[in-house]
Amino acid sequence: MIPKKAITLITPFYFPEDTAIGLYTTQFSKFLVKQGYEVKVITGFPNYPQWKIHEKYQSLPSFFKETNEQIEIIRYKQYLPSTVNFKGRVFMMLDFFYGTFRNINQVKTADLVICIVPFTISILPSLVLSKLRKSKLWVHVQDFEFDLALNSGIIKKKSFFFTLFKSVVFGFERKMLNSADVVSSISFSMQDKIRKKSNQKDPYYFPNWVSSEKINPANYSKHNFINSNVFTLLYSGNIGDKQDWGFLEKLCAIIKPEDQIEIVIVGDGGFKTNLTTKLKLFSFVKFFDPIPYNELNDLLCSADVHFLFQKPEVVDTIMPSKILGMMASAKPSIVSGNKNSEVATIMNQSGGGFYFSQNDSVLTIYQTILELKNNVTIGEKMGVKARSYILEKFSEEKILANFEEKIRSII
Repeated sequence: MIPKKAITLITPFYFPEDTAIGLYTTQFSKFLVKQGYEVKVITGFPNYPQWKIHEKYQSLPSFFKETNEQIEIIRYKQYLPSTVNFKGRVFMMLDFFYGTFRNINQVKTADLVICIVPFTISILPSLVLSKLRKSKLWVHVQDFEFDLALNSGIIKKKSFFFTLFKSVVFGFERKMLNSADVVSSISFSMQDKIRKKSNQKDPYYFPNWVSSEKINPANYSKHNFINSNVFTLLYSGNIGDKQDWGFLEKLCAIIKPEDQIEIVIVGDGGFKTNLTTKLKLFSFVKFFDPIPYNELNDLLCSADVHFLFQKPEVVDTIMPSKILGMMASAKPSIVSGNKNSEVATIMNQSGGGFYFSQNDSVLTIYQTILELKNNVTIGEKMGVKARSYILEKFSEEKILANFEEKIRSII
């Protein structure tokens, strides 16, 4: 009997986290098991998007192993900052790095090591493990965390130390990317960034995906977060520094009571406390905690319009996966950000909503919302286009089949 090929996955986010990186990483790990691979996962303790260890895991020892659906999960209880700022993020990354280095010793065989990056520093223990086990190394970039910090203003650009730090960090990043046998990312713009940052001339396109069945407007029930008597704008996802919450605050300031508009924000994250404080004067803004993944279809399909306001400085460091679910729900989206971003391309090509750049005013977006509210047919047509485009370009079945074919070509 031919032994199964062994794949080890190193990621800071994994099951039972059921949103963002944790969701996609868990899904493709289970897919690989179904294809006959032996999969191990080295990860932290679940904490996203609350930035707090999930209750079930809080009393467990710092090093802990469990099995879920034939996947051995090797965990380390990483440090989590009480205040989500740059310093706290750095300590978290360094502590996860320490735990990962300790845990690679538990992997005795590996034909392929896959490192999921939002933390570039995680590539180093992944590289060491691949050398020890004489395996291939695949680096998959979900976020460029330092670029994001620079572009979004998380890191202040003031001192000589900052310049030196930037040089060291990006030099390390280049070495790590060059060490991989395969580097992949989730968008074309991030592929271009990989080419500029490294000697990797042909990074693999491995986008996030959406299931036509799990997000399906033909099969949903009205979610109790959504009030049927008002026109509802929905944001569902991480409430962090990537989004332009100041833009939302300006929009709220011009919405009138007689408009009968409600804004629903579902999620958690490092900026949630600040945001609830900033918007507490607006009674039409409702906040709710994150929901289980099995409720997501009901929530997304119950809204009238989805919104996503991105900081215009953030162009090619992230590709927000939430846009896929928004569009698959067959509801129109209102999105703002940099006019050169990949999300802008998707929105404009699909015709599934409105995309606004930094040159567009809040008043223009407000008027667009009223137009959608007063002419339901416009939104319905956009929603159909949005779902059709997303299922054609980001089908779960196609993307994972291509991913497995790429794996078979290298091991």
